[in-house]
Amino acid sequence: MGAGILALQLRNCLTLEPIRGLILLMRANHIAKAFHSGELAKATGVSADTIRHYEKIGVLPRASRTQSGYRLYPEGTVERVMVVQRALRIGFTLAELAEVLKARDSGGAPCQRVYKLAREKLKGVSADIAALKSTERYLKQVLADWEGRMRRTGAGQKSNLLHSLTRHVNGSNRKVTKFRRRTT
Repeated sequence: MGAGILALQLRNCLTLEPIRGLILLMRANHIAKAFHSGELAKATGVSADTIRHYEKIGVLPRASRTQSGYRLYPEGTVERVMVVQRALRIGFTLAELAEVLKARDSGGAPCQRVYKLAREKLKGVSADIAALKSTERYLKQVLADWEGRMRRTGAGQKSNLLHSLTRHVNGSNRKVTKFRRRTT
């Protein structure tokens, strides 16, 4: 093999063999970005107050501080805030999220707890849907009654529609529908 071909082949390959006098420098092309509270808020679509609140209650880990006292959050915090926002939308509370995220941050695997909480959320949503369907049926009955009342009363006369609701409730064995309340 000629020297020219060998030189061409060596230029196109990487070797980790030590070569006297050669210093190999490696630099990362990606520099981790840090966010101030306002920048993180803008990147995630929540307010800076929300970011600070998340940190205060433990949903976000404590941010490092600049010399002038500004909070600096690592780039991965963007994803964490987005996870929190999505979890809130499906019914998780901030207290629940703080619990499981602290467990995860300390090296735990709170997957079973998260799964159990999600199952509870589904049961609650199913109960709410059943209560809403019951309320829908009741409201249809009330509207049918009110249509009759409106036909029987002349224009400009009182039909006492809202007062008739007490008769509907008192005259039936219908339990008043209560929806579950979310707690934080």
